[in-house]
Amino acid sequence: MRIVVNGTEQDAPRPGASVADLLARLGVDAATVVVERNREIVDRDRYGQERLAEGDRIEIVRFVGGG
Repeated sequence: MRIVVNGTEQDAPRPGASVADLLARLGVDAATVVVERNREIVDRDRYGQERLAEGDRIEIVRFVGGG
């Protein structure tokens, strides 16, 4: 199953994978990012239930502090 993550097409972790599975495969701490799926923000408490589908467009945004 193919999805697009931050503009790059790639295979989903596995059929039926969740947003949480994707973040784990990418080595991303779910507490430090916001995830958008098909232009809609996914509630952090739903990362484990939100299933990826063929052609999904995922944007992972990490906030960086500084000054």
